[in-house]
Amino acid sequence: MLYGLINWYGRRKRVETVSAHCDIPCKIYDPISAQIATLSVIRFMDQIAELEAKGTLSLADQAQLTRLVQEKETHAEKAKHEVRVIWGDYFKQPQFEKFPDASTLVHNIMLAGSACKQGIEREKGVKLLELVNEFAEAFWTTKDVPTYKATCPYPPSETVVYPKLG
Repeated sequence: MLYGLINWYGRRKRVETVSAHCDIPCKIYDPISAQIATLSVIRFMDQIAELEAKGTLSLADQAQLTRLVQEKETHAEKAKHEVRVIWGDYFKQPQFEKFPDASTLVHNIMLAGSACKQGIEREKGVKLLELVNEFAEAFWTTKDVPTYKATCPYPPSETVVYPKLG
């Protein structure tokens, strides 16, 4: 009802419609969300391969396959989104001076993320993780935070770049 009243008033007074997105610079950025999303993509690809190895799929297997593909694509898009936000909101002239190829790296991440959405080949997921890790390393370097690489403690047990804190 309130929306209808506001809408009626806006039409009557010819108020211009606007929209907004929350771009308050909170300065809280961390590439770990993109890294975890990418690890999820690889894990979903592994699970799809496990189903493929069965040969004939039951109805339950087919339903599981549908869910795995949907989640793989959702997480590939999430990885792309998280990188775009950091690149678009955090990276400014000082960061681009330290990493002049940052835009090329982000573009390659976008392409690799799309490739993950289009296929089920594990190597595409691993390639996306390599690029996202490279982005994470660049990000932490711009904050003068050293990094290290370690194998994540859960499937798919891939190498991830972490900030060395404390």
